Amino acid sequence: VQLQASGGGLVQAGGSLRLSCAASGRTLRTYDMGWFRQAPGKEREFVAAVRRSAGSTYYTDSVKGRFTISRDSAETTMYLQMNSLKLEDTAVYYCYTKPHWDVPFWDVASRNVVWGQGTQVTVSS
Repeated sequence: VQLQASGGGLVQAGGSLRLSCAASGRTLRTYDMGWFRQAPGKEREFVAAVRRSAGSTYYTDSVKGRFTISRDSAETTMYLQMNSLKLEDTAVYYCYTKPHWDVPFWDVASRNVVWGQGTQVTVSS
């Protein structure tokens, strides 16, 4: 499977963006999916995840109530709707996927993880 992330860009604080992560090569019915981000000079951090078959969703505290993660019914594309964007949301956003049985779902050190190429999100004042 390969992942292609898109949808990043430049937006003013308070604005919105929707990121997409499209999978090719197979459907992801038995895979969990999620997003990490990395800001300049900072470590990569978990943002959100959605379990297989549009299951449970999880968010880091700083984005709860502002970001919504979802996946389409064909199980090939994942979305991250980002509202009320803040300056501190500026980062490169990376999507990932891993088999549902490879737990915990947020452990991206696993060799089973597949990453997308990253998309830049820049929030300006």
